[in-house]
Amino acid sequence: MTAMRNRPIPGSSGIVRTMSLLGDPVLHAACEPVTEFGPPLARLVEDMFATMYEARGVGLAANQIGVPSRVFVYDCPDDEDVRHLGHVVNPVLVAADGVTVRGSEGCLSLPGLEAGTPRFDHAVVEGVTVTGEPVRIDGTGFFARCLQHECDHLDGQVYTDRLTGLRRARVLRAARRAPWSRTA
Repeated sequence: MTAMRNRPIPGSSGIVRTMSLLGDPVLHAACEPVTEFGPPLARLVEDMFATMYEARGVGLAANQIGVPSRVFVYDCPDDEDVRHLGHVVNPVLVAADGVTVRGSEGCLSLPGLEAGTPRFDHAVVEGVTVTGEPVRIDGTGFFARCLQHECDHLDGQVYTDRLTGLRRARVLRAARRAPWSRTA
């Protein structure tokens, strides 16, 4: 799979941006806090939604499109199939607790690959909106997994960093063999 090109989505004001893939240095460095709010930040969030929808994802962090800023978007169901839609600027994972569940997890920066990844069943993220209003997001189940996954991205981690042993070896081997691999 090749990286997407920047292009507009019909019926949307967002632009689909090029996806950063495993091996891109932007994915492995902590993102900087957002300090300027205004139209450029709002456009970034619109572009992130357009890119996430085009890639058929449920969450996307800014560094996944090459922008090293602490922002993520999501459109993700929880385990009861309740839809959660929004964005967070300068998110902080303030709670990750409950039982640990090993569930299948994938990433738009590792297209086509998945691995059983341990995550807490409950997560709380606090941050602000594009207009600077405080926001607190409480998630359970699959949505909690999404919140933790996106916060990890902004801290310079991908889900494979949470894997060990054979699971880690298998997914990294598959990544090296993938047509989109940067390590070939």
